[in-house]
Amino acid sequence: MGYELRVATPSDVDAIMELETATFESDAWSTESISGELASPHTYYLFAFDPETPSVLAGYGGLLAPSGSGDADIQTIAVAPAARRNGLGRTLVTAMLAEAAARGAGQVFLEVRADNPNARALYESLGFEQIAARAKYYQPDGVDAQIMRVTL
Repeated sequence: MGYELRVATPSDVDAIMELETATFESDAWSTESISGELASPHTYYLFAFDPETPSVLAGYGGLLAPSGSGDADIQTIAVAPAARRNGLGRTLVTAMLAEAAARGAGQVFLEVRADNPNARALYESLGFEQIAARAKYYQPDGVDAQIMRVTL
C-alpha cells in the first residue's frame, strides 16, 4: 500500500491526538502541546494517509528544526496499527531528515524508548547511532530513553 504525506495543520489535532493517545497510552503528549507544535514556525509535522482515504490518519511525525540552528530533533512519530510493517515509519523519518537538511541542520537527534527494539532498528538502519541515555526518562513507566543522532 502506498501512503502519501502532507504537512499537518492545526485542523489535524484531533486525528493526531487520537493516534497519539492510542500509541503512547501512559505518556502521550497533551492536546495543548501538539497544538503548539503544529503552530510553531520551527516545527515540521507530517500527516500520512492512504490516497483512497485522505482524511484518515495512517501516521504522523514531528520535527523541531529552527532554521539556521544547525541541529534538529525528531520530536515524535507514530504509525497506526493497520499501517505498520509497510515502510511508513521509514518514509516519515526520511522525509523529516530531508526537511532538517533543507533547514540547514547538520545533525538530527531523537529519543527512543529502550523497550522499543523495532523503532531502534529502524533508526539504526537510517544511520542513527546511540550517543547517550536518560535514565527513567519516560514517565510514569520509568523507562530509559536512548538518545540517538545522525549526521546529515
